[in-house]
Amino acid sequence: MKSIRDIPHRKFLLILGVLFLIEFILLAIKPYDRADWALENVLVIAFVGLLAYSYKNFPLSRVSYSLIFVFLIIHEIGSHYTYAKVPYDDWFISLTGTSLNEIMGWERNNFDRVVHFLYGLLIAYPIREFYFRVANADGFWGYFLPLDLTMSTSALFELIEWVVAEIFGGDLGAAYLGTQGDIWDAHKDMALATGGALTAMLITLVINIHLQKDFAKVWSQSLEIKHPMPMGEDELVRMWEENQNGK
Repeated sequence: MKSIRDIPHRKFLLILGVLFLIEFILLAIKPYDRADWALENVLVIAFVGLLAYSYKNFPLSRVSYSLIFVFLIIHEIGSHYTYAKVPYDDWFISLTGTSLNEIMGWERNNFDRVVHFLYGLLIAYPIREFYFRVANADGFWGYFLPLDLTMSTSALFELIEWVVAEIFGGDLGAAYLGTQGDIWDAHKDMALATGGALTAMLITLVINIHLQKDFAKVWSQSLEIKHPMPMGEDELVRMWEENQNGK
């Protein structure tokens, strides 16, 4: 039986790309709100372009590409309907005869909340791979920094939503912001993204504890002091003196 590693890396990415393109085109046809759809996909197009551009010199793992693919697939559903109007409850009722909102005790459309959690859950590992391969962030930092960046980008996106809503205003601004009348919507979204990233890093941590033979050593070394001398004004003096001595 073939495994995912038996598929050539380039072919695997091409398959994901074609599947995403098919969904993108289909859901671009008659979206609920064309202007909101366009706003929702500006960053997606830029991000996909960056992934394609970086493939030659910095290909990610199949796991990372798969996680990103799943997130983008779900995001496109939200952009087609607008996040606040994705009829997931109607779909659930048609399949089971029961309302998911009633089962969960939800009083609003929570598709956006689920996607914010999935952002952390699915994107934290690709971020971890980037940090590990570029910044050599292993041990403690290989788990903390992906969590930290996920929180930061989640907060940044909430700020972008606010700015866009202020610029466009009206129904378009409200559709893009998607608060549904909840004054704590941004805070809850950021908390869910953080919770998703924390879950992803805990899963990764457990796997690595089980499989990585030198886990404890690497963790300990990552917390050791690498540069014992203070920085700030002391570092400025040292650099100044080195420059003077080098003349």
